[in-house]
Amino acid sequence: MLAAAAGLLLVAGCDAAAVDETRGCQEQRQADEAKLRVSRWDPPEDLPHVGEYSEIHWQARALGDPCSRVPGPTDWEYQGVIALRPQDAHRLAEQFAFVPFPSIDPAELRHSHTSTDVRPDLVPFLPAKPRWLHSQIYNETLPSPRQRVVFLDLEHRTLLFMLNDH
Repeated sequence: MLAAAAGLLLVAGCDAAAVDETRGCQEQRQADEAKLRVSRWDPPEDLPHVGEYSEIHWQARALGDPCSRVPGPTDWEYQGVIALRPQDAHRLAEQFAFVPFPSIDPAELRHSHTSTDVRPDLVPFLPAKPRWLHSQIYNETLPSPRQRVVFLDLEHRTLLFMLNDH
């Protein structure tokens, strides 16, 4: 009887420790997702030809549950806003044939993201009245392990990017 009670306490203690660990992980995940990062994007190959930009703000969000006790990777989504140098914005627009986004049939896009799917913490870094350009050629150039979607406002030299691990 004493051994059974000790075993039950051990199991209960393990469950409590697991709950505490999961709670701590969830709190850390929420803090990480809320964090507004200003570090240069790495690896730069995910966002080719953007040049030596002057400013970047980005966030990461888990698409799954990184705190799950089930083994396996968690995919991440990244969104950000880059302030481009004038010459880099113009070169990007010309090199990859960016066209006005409103002229594109959304059914033709390979992705479901649009410039309206911006995380709220990034909105202050967007132009007040953007004129978004889009380039499927750019999105598909230089294959990357991440799915890439970008929007360019040439007048304000702003690049909005969305990257997914899957």
